[in-house]
Amino acid sequence: MRKEWILASVLAAATAACSGGEAVQQTPASNGGGRGGRGGLNAPVPVTVATVQQKSVPLEITGIGTVIAATTVAVRAQITGEMTAVHFKEGDDVQQGQLLVSLDKRPFEAALQQAQATLERDTAQANNARAQAARYRDLQARGIATKEQVDTSTTQAAALDATVAADRASVDNARVQLEYATIDAPISGRTGLLQVHPGNLIRANDTIPIVTINRITPVYVSFAVPEAQLPELKRYMARGQLTVRALPPSETGNPSIGHINFIDNAVDTATGTIRVKGTFPNEDRRLWPGQFVNVTLTLSQDPNAIVVPLLAVQTGQQGTYVFVVKSDQTVEMRPVTVARNRDAESVIKEGLKAGETVVTDGQLRLVPGSRVTVKSDAQKVAS
Repeated sequence: MRKEWILASVLAAATAACSGGEAVQQTPASNGGGRGGRGGLNAPVPVTVATVQQKSVPLEITGIGTVIAATTVAVRAQITGEMTAVHFKEGDDVQQGQLLVSLDKRPFEAALQQAQATLERDTAQANNARAQAARYRDLQARGIATKEQVDTSTTQAAALDATVAADRASVDNARVQLEYATIDAPISGRTGLLQVHPGNLIRANDTIPIVTINRITPVYVSFAVPEAQLPELKRYMARGQLTVRALPPSETGNPSIGHINFIDNAVDTATGTIRVKGTFPNEDRRLWPGQFVNVTLTLSQDPNAIVVPLLAVQTGQQGTYVFVVKSDQTVEMRPVTVARNRDAESVIKEGLKAGETVVTDGQLRLVPGSRVTVKSDAQKVAS
């Protein structure tokens, strides 16, 4: 009996020791620190949000354009002579036909007088030759003059008549040369830098123009459109006149308004773009030839576009997506298709509907199912 009692005591002690070890191992799992760890993983993530909107958004093509003068004329002399006077100031607005430059007229006046004198002399000789031919014909009729004499006098009269015609052409040419000694504005526009000054010898059709005149009311703005957008551009142009806006990069305020009037007849294979040109009245002379401008071409209006802030759209391995805040304050990662971006907004083609709430800041800390809390205005400023 004593041995059996001792054996039972040993077994009871061993059982108690095992039970005590399990209790020690289970204590960390059941303490408050373990519950706090799981609670930290589920803490709400502070985010900023925006509501998905449905509104009218223009369908636009944007780019960089260059301002081109409607007409550009490089004024050159058509004769060689000395410049004697300039009748405008650099940068002046001139009207078509306005006197710009005078050359020394004296050589051309003398040439005109000489041509006129030659004409008068040859005209007198031609008149005499015609009279002689008439007399010989009369003498031939009376049997006094021969046929050979009549033919000779008639030929001389015809030759002198031709000489007179050539002299008249010479007079006209000398008069034109004299007119070239005064250079008038060929178009209305704004003058540029004067390249030749009085006292210099000007040569006919010199490579360096005297001055360049640009017509800047109206002006053209030329810009490139990607060839992928050409079918859409042609389709909307067929429906009516398209409006284009231009604004210099350094300026703010309302842009200048114009209309598309030209599409080039070929795509540039080097850049994959096609050249488009718009006409701007430019009455305020805001646009200047050679200037670069930001161009926005409006094709149409989409009255029911789904719009979210640009910051809401994220890009992942599977494409673009947004985090949508559900009614239980958890988020859903939803793929979306972006039709286009405009200013600080993205137009969504598929994936969202008006009235839903999307996250615009704090996405890096989110995973599908994360609980969120919306930042207050004070928190946004602090962050």
